Amino acid sequence: MNKIRVLVVDDSALMRKMIPQILSSDPGIEVVGTAMDGLFALKKMKELRPDVVTLDVSMPRMDGIETLRHIVEDFGTPAIIVSSLAQRDTELTFQALEIGAFDFVTKPQDAISVHITEIGEELTAKVKAAHENPLARLRMVRSRPCPLPEKKQARPAGVKSVDRLLAIGISTGGPNALSYLLPQIPKDFPAGILIVQHMPAGFTEMFASRLNTACEIEVKEAKDGDLVLPGRALIAPGNRHLKIKRMALGTIAVLSDAPPVSGHRPSADVLFRSVAAEYGQRVTALIMTGMGSDGAEGIGEIRARGGMTVAQDEESCIVFGMPKVAIEKDHIAKIVSLRNMGAFLADHFLGKEVAHGALSC
Repeated sequence: MNKIRVLVVDDSALMRKMIPQILSSDPGIEVVGTAMDGLFALKKMKELRPDVVTLDVSMPRMDGIETLRHIVEDFGTPAIIVSSLAQRDTELTFQALEIGAFDFVTKPQDAISVHITEIGEELTAKVKAAHENPLARLRMVRSRPCPLPEKKQARPAGVKSVDRLLAIGISTGGPNALSYLLPQIPKDFPAGILIVQHMPAGFTEMFASRLNTACEIEVKEAKDGDLVLPGRALIAPGNRHLKIKRMALGTIAVLSDAPPVSGHRPSADVLFRSVAAEYGQRVTALIMTGMGSDGAEGIGEIRARGGMTVAQDEESCIVFGMPKVAIEKDHIAKIVSLRNMGAFLADHFLGKEVAHGALSC
């Protein structure tokens, strides 16, 4: 079996030492070179022709964003961003995902210690997934821009209840997929929306804010006690589980520091089980692109209680992991492509077709 050839690009000498050690510990991966900045990286891309690149975003001379543009356009090589939690790096990471980075991992805050090895399993898994899944799918998602939303209107006072829920579980490839889907949801959407996107703490607030500016609906990072309202999307914060609870004042978001479930916190399984228990057949659940199996069991509970269960199709997934497992367990009632997901939701919740512009978005 041929090993996956990886180029490591980082301006930190420690990272150029530690990341190759982490990746080379896997028998299926070979680190073929390192580079300290983008200019050196592009030179080595031509010489070494790696299968996957790990890429820092903050570097001298040529930063990770400009480097990534060349990697995507000139070489078509999948890249994993290795980012710090600094605000500037967080912003650059989202730019990188929009340009075409496959996914990202975050450096431990105490990178000078052995804690850098904590990202080893995640980084190794994402390098393998990047090699196995074509980058062209990301370009398909971004092939045409979504129409700009109308200006948001103030939410009517006194709205405190929601009768239906849309719950979404998503992972690798999720930022681009959600950036494609959510702007198609109209402001009169009658359901509350709850989202688990596998993402580290420190990233979800900015991600929600970026989505909010692009959508007609309200999108925000969930806080304890937030009301679940029609036309409002709550995204589980990084490293916190998201549940709901029905109360006299309405349905609220409940955050939890309970241990990871299915290897994740937040976990789609936790969200799906919670909404199944509280709303039963009035839940529609989407399981979308992502590595692993998170959400497969929970979405089964929604289907068992009469709710509608939907999986993103293989062709439009960046990684057909989470949907595939749920489908194989016979927990899915309908399989829909990302391109048609907005139309499906409009018909399912509003009984009407999406305008042509949104469908061809």
